[in-house]
Amino acid sequence: MAQGACSPEGPPKAVMPERGPQWHPRYHIQTSGRSLHAQEIDFNDIRTTLQALYAIYDNCNSLHTNAYDEAITTPTEESVRRAMAIQLIINKELGLAKNENPLQGSFIIEELTDLVEEAVLAEFDRITERGGVLGAMETMYQRSRIQEESLYYETLKHTGEYPIIGVNTFLSSKGSPTILPKEVIRATEEEKEAQIATVENLRAAYSAEAAKAIKDLQQAAIRNENMFEVLMEATKYCSLGQLTAAMFEVGGQYRRNM
Repeated sequence: MAQGACSPEGPPKAVMPERGPQWHPRYHIQTSGRSLHAQEIDFNDIRTTLQALYAIYDNCNSLHTNAYDEAITTPTEESVRRAMAIQLIINKELGLAKNENPLQGSFIIEELTDLVEEAVLAEFDRITERGGVLGAMETMYQRSRIQEESLYYETLKHTGEYPIIGVNTFLSSKGSPTILPKEVIRATEEEKEAQIATVENLRAAYSAEAAKAIKDLQQAAIRNENMFEVLMEATKYCSLGQLTAAMFEVGGQYRRNM
């Protein structure tokens, strides 16, 4: 057959690869940290359980359930175990979770899915109009959107328009105060003094190296270079306070505008 000629069956067709695991999107979900409140912190597990149900019913591949005390402290071993138990009980004990897409076809679920998809696509359009993710970052679009949503949420919470059990409605007779669990660990005065002494010794031992590292870091920031490598080098000789102050000198200090 002459070069370039077609076979009797027509031009060759593109062969699509067989569907396999690489075609299946995978995604991770973390329950809402915003929904955790310092008042009546035991109630946070209930909120997290419901959020975990949404995630598991939607067949997420990875799930992080927040510990109930994350609103006030670093999670303890006990609270993390409770958070993990939420996933285990849903997966191992709740029969409905054994059925794939148990809510599929439900009108309210399909309607909410469409609304979320429409909102996400509209947000993508707004970011595209600003030159993509980097262009939007230059105008602080994402940060301002987060601030606006946070302010809106806090306003509804404080006015009571958005009822939150144990926080702004259905308060206990004691007013639902914030109660720190007895297992929450706070540094002793001796530990605080030891940490201060460690920082002072660090600055004294590496004063020359720190000065050079700070200068290199500032120059990288001014030239808009990749700062990761110089920042990692600077952490060997500088304290967090020194690095923060150095960046403030060349980039200014961020002030939240509402």
